[in-house]
Amino acid sequence: MKAKTYRIALTGLLGACAVALSYLESLLPTAAFLPPGAKPGFSNLANMFAASMLGPLPAFGIAVLKAGFAALTRGGTAGLMSLCGGIFSTAVMLLLLKKDRRLGFVGIGVISAVCHNLGQLCVAAALVGNLSVLAYLPALLLFGAAAGALTGLVCRAVLPALYRATASFRKK
Repeated sequence: MKAKTYRIALTGLLGACAVALSYLESLLPTAAFLPPGAKPGFSNLANMFAASMLGPLPAFGIAVLKAGFAALTRGGTAGLMSLCGGIFSTAVMLLLLKKDRRLGFVGIGVISAVCHNLGQLCVAAALVGNLSVLAYLPALLLFGAAAGALTGLVCRAVLPALYRATASFRKK
């Protein structure tokens, strides 16, 4: 029973962290050379931790929570783009964490960030009704890869300490 309570509480805390980081990211101005709305993706740290430690349901739950927050604070289009990008990147992240540990957190961070951008571009193309949004693809891929590498580096540095700190809770 304690393990289940721990998982629920940790999922809630990670969700709150993801929403807080998402809000802080929304305050950052977009660089002039990037497409509108391009952000570093720091809230994906919570997703990566949830995916690696808690599994699919909490990780997808956090992605949906972040999308709901985006919809409430930035509108339905932002929410839909966040949802599609978040679900796609979380699915890829979970698959890579399960199947290919050789990539490490940096490689998984890069691939999942690029997948997030691709998911968002698919929604944008569907909303616009044509493929003109693909003009943003090179910039988004470069920025997504850099942001994903940074997220992966932070995860690689922080997760071992978090695993140790939570080990006693996970064993019960």
